[in-house]
Amino acid sequence: MILTALNDYYHRLAGQLDSSGQAKVPPYGFSDEKISHVLILSKDGQLVDVQSLLSADKKPLPKLLPVPQAVKRTSGAKPNFLWDKTAYVLGVEGNKDKQAAKTQPWVLAEKTFEVFKNHHIQTLKESSDAGLRALFLFLQSWKPEQFDQSKCKTAIVDSNVIFRLDGTKTYLHESSEAIAIWSRMLEPADDSVSGGCLVTGEQSTLARLHPPIKGVYGGQSSGGSIVSFNAESYTSFGKEQGENAPVSDAAAFAYTAALNYLLRRENRQCISVGDASTVFWAHAPDQQQEQQAQDLFSMVMNMPVTDDAQAAQIKPVMEQIAKGMPLTEVAPNIDAATRFYILGLAPNASRLSIRYWMNSSFGELAENLAWHWRDLAIQPIPWKEPPSVWRLLIQTAAQGKSENIPPQLAGELLRAIITGQPYPHMLLAQLVQRIRSDGDVNGLRVAMIRAVLQRKYRKGQYLEELPMGLDENNVLPGYRLGRLFAVLERIQSTALGSDLNAGIADRYYGTASAVPYSVFPRLIASSQNHLSKIRKDKPGYAINLKKDLALVMEGLDAQFPKHFSIDQQGQFALGYYHQKQKYFAKKSTETDTIDTETLGE
Repeated sequence: MILTALNDYYHRLAGQLDSSGQAKVPPYGFSDEKISHVLILSKDGQLVDVQSLLSADKKPLPKLLPVPQAVKRTSGAKPNFLWDKTAYVLGVEGNKDKQAAKTQPWVLAEKTFEVFKNHHIQTLKESSDAGLRALFLFLQSWKPEQFDQSKCKTAIVDSNVIFRLDGTKTYLHESSEAIAIWSRMLEPADDSVSGGCLVTGEQSTLARLHPPIKGVYGGQSSGGSIVSFNAESYTSFGKEQGENAPVSDAAAFAYTAALNYLLRRENRQCISVGDASTVFWAHAPDQQQEQQAQDLFSMVMNMPVTDDAQAAQIKPVMEQIAKGMPLTEVAPNIDAATRFYILGLAPNASRLSIRYWMNSSFGELAENLAWHWRDLAIQPIPWKEPPSVWRLLIQTAAQGKSENIPPQLAGELLRAIITGQPYPHMLLAQLVQRIRSDGDVNGLRVAMIRAVLQRKYRKGQYLEELPMGLDENNVLPGYRLGRLFAVLERIQSTALGSDLNAGIADRYYGTASAVPYSVFPRLIASSQNHLSKIRKDKPGYAINLKKDLALVMEGLDAQFPKHFSIDQQGQFALGYYHQKQKYFAKKSTETDTIDTETLGE
C-alpha cells in the first residue's frame, strides 16, 4: 500500500517543474545528487579548470543535479558513471587523522581511483563523443599524486564532481551518447530474475537491491532501505535479497525517487517529529488543490511558510477548523475527498522503520485535527493560536530541549492526532513526571492532560468527563484535592508573601498529587495559622479564603486517599490549574485571553 502510493506519486510528479524550471523528479535511471564542482576538460584530456557549483549562502550548499543513478555501496568499491566523489574521480580523499590533517589535509585513494578509471576506460574506449573521449584521455593520464600541482583546490576534496568539455555548456552525462551508453548499462543482466511486481502487478525484471533513501533525520548519509534482506533467516525457498519481496526495477526506482523528493526539506513536505521524519502529500484533481491541502497541514504541524500572504490566508482556516467548523465551509476550495497521505520514517541502522502510515481523505484528517483541538480546550485559553505538535511535545522534554523529547512518544502522539485514536497513556505519565520534577503546571501541560483523559472518556474508556473550566461541583477526588492544594497555596502566599524561597507547591506538590494522605493533614493544620495572620491585615479576604477552603473540602471524604493513580494525578493537575487561575482571573468578562505570566510560560 505504501509503495503503491509512492509509485503513483512519482508518476504524477514526473514532467512537473519546480520554481527554478528543473524537473521535480529525475527520469528512470537517474538520481538527484548534491554536486559541488565541475572538472573542465580540454579535448586532449587535460584538466584546464575547476568550477564551483556551491551556493553563495553563508553556508555554501552543493547544487542538486540529475545524474546517472548512484550505485548502492554495501561493501567494496563501486564507481558511479560520469560522476563521483574525489576519492574515485581523482584518487584523493580527506585525511582522517585530525592531527596530520592540519599539515596534509588530503591523502591518496588509489584503489578507488583505479576502480573508477578501469570502469570508464572499458566503457568509453569506443566512444566517438568529444566530451567522453576527453574523459577517456584524462583518466589514462591522471596521476592522483599530481593533485597539488593541478588546478584543484583543497576545498574540492571529498565532494561530488562531474565533468564538462571546455567550450560547451552541457555536462558530459547529458550528451546523447552518454545517455545511450547509460541506457544500455541499465538493461537487465543475463542472471536477472523476472516475476510479478507487488507494486504494479505487472510481469517485469525484479530489483535485487532497491535504491537508497536519503534525508531521514538521524539516518546514514549513504541512505537507508525500507525493503532489504541480508541474512539467511530472512530468506525462504532459496529466494535471496529482492526476490523475497518482488518489486520491479521501475517501481523500486519510482517509489525511492518519490521519497527522496519528499524528504528534501526545501520542498516543505517533510517535518521532524521526535526521531521520525514525517512526509506527506495530497492527491487532488489539480495541483493547486494539492498544494493548498499540503500547505494547510504543514502550518498545523508548525512548518513556517515563506510567503506571508499565504500564511495570512491559511491561518484563519486552521483556527476555524479548531473551533469545529466543517472543512466545506472554511476551505471550500479544498475538496474534502482529496486523498491525503502521511508517512513517518525512523532510522534503524542501514534500514528505515515505518513509525506510522495514514491514507485517508483530507476531510477525515481535518475532522481528526478538529477533535484534537477540542480535546485540548481548557479555560482560560493558554494560547493565541492552536499549538503545534512540536510545541506540545516540548512540554514533555527535560529542560525544554528538543533532543530530550521521548522518540516513541513523538510518533505515538502524531498518530493519535491524525487518526483520532486515543492519546498514548505514556503522554500522561510523562507530563505528570515533568510537573513533579520542575513544578511547572502551565496551561499547555494541563491542556494535554485533559486531552488524554477527555479522549478516553469519549472513547468509552473513562467514566467521568473532565471540565474545561473551573467546576466547583466536580467531586472527583483528584480534581477536588488539586483545587484544595491551590487554595492552601493561596492562603500561604497571602500570609507570608509571594517571595518565599520555597512555597508549598515547590516542596509538596509531587507528594500531595501522588500520596495525599501523607501531606494534606499537615498542610491544612498550617493553613489555620496562616489564616489567623491574614485576619490581622485583611480580615475580609481571610473570610473569603476560609470560605473557599470550606467549599472545596465539603465534597471530600473524611480520610484522604493513600495513593493516586496516574489518571488521578492528571485530575489533580487540572483541578490545581483551574482553582489557581480563578485567583489570577481578570475582572473583565473576556474569557479568551490570559496573562501568560501566571502560567509560567
